Amino acid sequence: MHEISLITTLALALGAALLCGLAAKRFGLSPIVGYLLAGVLVGPYTPGLSGDTKIASELAELGVILLMFGVGLHFSLKELLAVRSIAVPGAIGQSTAATLACTLLAVACGWTWQTGLILGIAVSVASTVVLLRALLDHGGVDTPEGHAAVGWLIVEDIITVLVLVLLPPLAGKGGAPTNIWQTTGVAMLKLIVLTSMVLLAGSRFVPWVLLRIARLRSRELFTLSVVVMAICVATVSYVVFGASMALGAFLGGMVVGQSTVSEEAGADILPMRNIFAVLFFVSVGMLFDYRTLLQSPALMAGVLVIILLVKPFAALIIVIFTGHSLRTALTVAGGLAQIGEFSFIVGDMASSLGLMPANGNNILVAGAIVSISLNPFIFRRTLALQPVLERWSWLAKRRAAHTQKLEAHVNAVKHKEDPGAIVVGYGPVGKTVTRLLEEFSIKPVIVDMNIDAVLELQRRGKQALFGDARRADILRVARIDAAAYLIVTMPQAEVSLRIIQTAREIAPAIRVMTRAEYIDQAEEFRDAGAAIVRYDETESAAALAEALLRDIDVPPDRINALVSSIRNELSPRRRRKAGEETDPSD
Repeated sequence: MHEISLITTLALALGAALLCGLAAKRFGLSPIVGYLLAGVLVGPYTPGLSGDTKIASELAELGVILLMFGVGLHFSLKELLAVRSIAVPGAIGQSTAATLACTLLAVACGWTWQTGLILGIAVSVASTVVLLRALLDHGGVDTPEGHAAVGWLIVEDIITVLVLVLLPPLAGKGGAPTNIWQTTGVAMLKLIVLTSMVLLAGSRFVPWVLLRIARLRSRELFTLSVVVMAICVATVSYVVFGASMALGAFLGGMVVGQSTVSEEAGADILPMRNIFAVLFFVSVGMLFDYRTLLQSPALMAGVLVIILLVKPFAALIIVIFTGHSLRTALTVAGGLAQIGEFSFIVGDMASSLGLMPANGNNILVAGAIVSISLNPFIFRRTLALQPVLERWSWLAKRRAAHTQKLEAHVNAVKHKEDPGAIVVGYGPVGKTVTRLLEEFSIKPVIVDMNIDAVLELQRRGKQALFGDARRADILRVARIDAAAYLIVTMPQAEVSLRIIQTAREIAPAIRVMTRAEYIDQAEEFRDAGAAIVRYDETESAAALAEALLRDIDVPPDRINALVSSIRNELSPRRRRKAGEETDPSD
């Protein structure tokens, strides 16, 4: 029998991840904890079946590329600038405090200061995925404190990207750093050249290519083109410039993010990114050797104290003393009491370059499992401290002014972007609906898969989005949660039904209007959540009847009456009632 280690490793990794992820969710934990534990179970350090760690590591590299590509794709300089007064000094200050504390701890436990510094950098950065989950659970994503916390993590991510740039050139023979200033200068020069090439040349070439592929109306080719760009830019960055693949993928994502089709690109790559991200977490767990923790319990305990206490406390102090609200301080502090994907990326690269001992990754994995498991409880208890801390007069004086200013800014931006309605499809029906909405001062967001129509609408100053409205990510970008109406003008029933179902999952209260081809589809659309449905079959019958009556010179008032009666006879409600009253045996 031929070797199928790739298939068996995939089957073991994904199967264990599914079971452990479901178990973690069942106990109210993040699925990430389940994925890490799945890796431990199928790793070489536990009894039973074991996957191929080399293959798992290579698959994990793809996970890193797609994760970083997604970060670059959704990186918003505008959002970061809106909260720069708290995010930039806060992230730098908190990262510095955590890094210094971890370095001192590592030195005290017998490590060199260089390895302690890298461990500290890995520990200082929190997981955006875990933070967003906590904000969603507490309804804090679209609040001022939620925006501040996300901006804070964006700055942390940027710091981590810079660290990833510097790690390879700083690794000399045997893991000893070479002349640090010369190495740093060369690395920064390469970074500038790489960034300039990708952002300047790529900002012209990549959107041009994606637009032409989008015009082909082939989702397979479009998805393939996005994946190829992510992997190729990452590979060129590594092979030609000696930079990390993670950095190349981040820059590639930023370039694609400048394109008109960026939302659809993000939606296309999301399922693949999620699968390989799971493999990334599983591969990290596979490399976890619990036995090494027994050799350095003091270091493990100290790292947990830094993650769960030092990081949140540093963030709390920085936010309060920079004049921001207590609610923002507690939200950021609770959200940062964990580590995640970027910590593993830094640790994995440092270990492969010989800059961190093997048990460094084990400490990071153990720290992630514990901190992510405890984060929902810590986040909830941290927010509960607000009434207690507000009794301190000096804190109460600091909270009001900045909170009102930040809330006013966020609400103004949000109000400006809120659509009155979402119109899906810009064919003849969509154009008519859009024109009528605009006549009554309702500015809709138009979602369509015709890239030329979208570009033309955007040139005319309209809000238009290229993408498949069946995807939740596209509807979220269109701000469906803030819209009053969803109007689906697509003729295909299966497409319209999927759009309505997805919309209802995101915005249960939205009022849905749609068209359908046949009257007997009424029940399906009603069950999906459509409030108003107009049927092509009914309108065709009414239009043909009206044309016939006009041709034989029937008086206009008689035509109107007859056309109305036809619509009433063909209405689903009338037909359903007639069917109930009729005896099937007649």
